[in-house]
Amino acid sequence: MGHIYLYVILAYLLVMTGYNIWRSRQIRSQDDFMVAGRSLSLTKMVFTLVCTWIGSGTFIAGAEYASYAGWSALWQPAGAFLGIGIIYFVAARIRTFGQYTVGDILEVRYGRFARLFGAIALIIAFTTIVAYQFRAGGYILNVISDGSISLETGQAITAGFVILFVAIGGMIAVAHTDLPNGIIIVLASLLAIPFVVSAAGGWGHAREVLDPARFQLFAQDFGKYPALKGLSYFLSTLLLLMGVQSMYQKFYAARSPKEAKKAVAIWIVGTIVVETIVIAIAVYASVFNTEFMKGWDGRALVLNAARYMVPGPVGVLLLAAACAVVLSTGMNYLLSSSSNVMRDIYQSMINPNADPEKMVALQKVFIVLMGFCAFLMIFIPTVLKSQISILQYAYFAYTMYGVAVTPALFAALTWRRATWQGGLASIIGGAVTTVFFEFILPWIAPGVMQGAAGGSDYFGKDPWGIPSIYPAALVSIGLLIVVSLLTPAPKPETLEPIFGKAPGPSAG
Repeated sequence: MGHIYLYVILAYLLVMTGYNIWRSRQIRSQDDFMVAGRSLSLTKMVFTLVCTWIGSGTFIAGAEYASYAGWSALWQPAGAFLGIGIIYFVAARIRTFGQYTVGDILEVRYGRFARLFGAIALIIAFTTIVAYQFRAGGYILNVISDGSISLETGQAITAGFVILFVAIGGMIAVAHTDLPNGIIIVLASLLAIPFVVSAAGGWGHAREVLDPARFQLFAQDFGKYPALKGLSYFLSTLLLLMGVQSMYQKFYAARSPKEAKKAVAIWIVGTIVVETIVIAIAVYASVFNTEFMKGWDGRALVLNAARYMVPGPVGVLLLAAACAVVLSTGMNYLLSSSSNVMRDIYQSMINPNADPEKMVALQKVFIVLMGFCAFLMIFIPTVLKSQISILQYAYFAYTMYGVAVTPALFAALTWRRATWQGGLASIIGGAVTTVFFEFILPWIAPGVMQGAAGGSDYFGKDPWGIPSIYPAALVSIGLLIVVSLLTPAPKPETLEPIFGKAPGPSAG
């Protein structure tokens, strides 16, 4: 049966390849490649936003998270629910500004160096996100083929398709691939959940089978301070979503500011539904595993639920959804980070008068190069037999972007008093603090790293038990506010591209 699932998934990938080649014929300009000619309809906007956010962090890391934490795993996607709600109020302003990357906003408000440092932080974070999509894709192919496709081979296949799709068609390929993928993701989730709950013995049976810790507000093996650890996932997700460039590029690609805002309103409903259902599938698959299988890897809970707990057609659809989220998220973040290289580094710093057609060709080269770098980020640890947690990869990427870029970016859109000195200090301070607490401090002072009181290291150790996002966010936001208030306010012409022209003095 596993090979039937595999053949269906591979056939789907081949169909998507042909579809993207056909769609790529529409590319005529840099606008087409980077923002789909600013022509995305409301329907395409909604599904491409869903696909951009719902990735392997949901279907693989989220399931693994739930296998340890139970219902408290909802803390991570809950940050997205609030973040989308906040984005709703600035979506129209983002579309009105209508550029290509968040670097365009950063430069208008804070200058060229803010754009450069913001781009560097973004490229690091987004390449990490692309890397763990490759890992998740390899894991999916390994599981559904019953091991006949190795993890290494699966990662390479996933990387190949993601890089190919983005290089062929840019945003046109991304957005139009996201439409069928988004439909599959939402439909598969809705169809699968009643079958999974029924196979696990019903809604109330979970409490009879699972450890009571799975139903705590904050799982006790989160870390030394469970509430701080749980809320750190909430905060990292919230900060990422409020400033994530992949979403901003979709707003730039919308037909109008009004449609961008409408899309966000529908997007929040789709995200809440899918994220909550996937956690529920993982929890009830844990029940089934405990009673009958007794050997499922936590990362494979959703995949095995698709194979053993639902009817065949629904299972195929759910596995297709798992593959779709990996492809879509990998494509979105690879395109986004390559846009930063082209727009924020090459065009802004090296060749301002670059020919648009040559820009498209050069961006395709960088897509391949950056996709290969992302592949190496996950391939080398695999070859070295290092322990790899998609959840930990996600947490670092979310934290890096969330504290280095989001505070300065969101202030640029909402706080007129933010100055270029404050924005630049926030970007650099947030990035440096994250790297220090995530890599340097554990290396120079391993004794300060503390984990859960019960000895579980699944969720990782933190300096003195305090997740890095707290000091990093404090430094980033603190520098933004304090330095901005201590430096001269921005001139009106600096604010005009984002806030519009200030009203003149009234006559008479």
